[in-house]
Amino acid sequence: MKKQISAILAAFVMLSAASCGSSDDSSSVSTDENSSQEEIVEIEQVAATHKSDTDFSEYPSNTVVSTGNNARVNKAESITYRAYFPVESYGELEYKFYFSNEIDSTYNTGMPVHVGAETGEYTIESARIADGGTSTDDEITSYTEVTFDGEGTREVSSGEQFWSDAVSFSLEEGHYLVWEWTITGTMIPATNMSDLTSTTSSEDGETFNYCNEIPLPQLIGAKRDVTLNVAAIGDSITQGCMTDFMAYESWAMQISQKLGSDYSFWNCGLGWARASDAATDGDWLERASSADVVIVAFGTNDISSGEYGGDGGNTAEEIDAYLRTIVERLNESGCSVVVFNSPPQDYEGDTEDVRTELNETLKDTCNELGAYYFDFASYLCDEDTPAAAKYGGHPNGEAGGIVSDAFVEEFATLLGI
Repeated sequence: MKKQISAILAAFVMLSAASCGSSDDSSSVSTDENSSQEEIVEIEQVAATHKSDTDFSEYPSNTVVSTGNNARVNKAESITYRAYFPVESYGELEYKFYFSNEIDSTYNTGMPVHVGAETGEYTIESARIADGGTSTDDEITSYTEVTFDGEGTREVSSGEQFWSDAVSFSLEEGHYLVWEWTITGTMIPATNMSDLTSTTSSEDGETFNYCNEIPLPQLIGAKRDVTLNVAAIGDSITQGCMTDFMAYESWAMQISQKLGSDYSFWNCGLGWARASDAATDGDWLERASSADVVIVAFGTNDISSGEYGGDGGNTAEEIDAYLRTIVERLNESGCSVVVFNSPPQDYEGDTEDVRTELNETLKDTCNELGAYYFDFASYLCDEDTPAAAKYGGHPNGEAGGIVSDAFVEEFATLLGI
């Protein structure tokens, strides 16, 4: 069953165009468990250096599209990358962008990348934002330079985290914010975008082609007054994979839409991610902990694949231990935490038994740790067939509407609605 699930989840991943730069392959990645543990320790030390960073609260996320690092471009030589982002708040705002030269989570079996995998150095040759109009067919206008410590270029070290300078930019209602930058380097962290929004790249800066594995800022931040900063950390189901292209209809995206522009919703979901990845307390969890309310939604890949360097899917007890680490870390940062249980995946036998046990265990774990428990799975199946994924293993837009309605209603008080 594990092999069947892995094949289904891998099927949607498309090959990037040649101009994306060269992507990782399995021959370039170490699978040594001891090496992985050394890298994870280094992540913990790096994360500890910026826990007091106030820019996260001053510049909350202004898009619900996830841009974490679960991929890596082996080599790019003056490649220009472009991405379209729907925004939560329009008008003239002061934007600021956060970057992390780390791999946040494990993809597939850990090949080509895994949590804490090695990254290289790269050069930002230029960076800018623009008005993308209401569709990718519109002319891109109002290009505005993004700088770093007053400079238009920047050298980025392996493992480094940094911010851009603030830049004022005005975006008309319903228009896309376009991010565009040209970079050169090796082993550059990237996002497997999974067709959630338009992502392209170019070798000459003029002809752009489809590019799924794309280096991006980890935060598209904008200074604005919000009622709450909400973040969601999880796997591809949180990221919104396999929902319709540029429809932004996953449960996370629809929660954002229903909360409106008075709220910031930062989607930190990543395809193939495990709770064990987040539990390493790297930059991924560190930046999510800056939110007021954090949704934690793992389980599927923990059950089917398990932690990087392990021997297969985790037990309910092991997954619960990883989730406890995550919740306790978020509690320490003063976050209110909502834990989603594990959704149906058409599992059978022992695998479904693990999911059932985990969901029962999580109720007690949430009570013990003072977290909120959301019965995510109950909205994605029929009562008489709880193992069956009624809306698909990656819930579709209809499911996104059902789940988002239920979430907003159940947690209205927590959300200040």
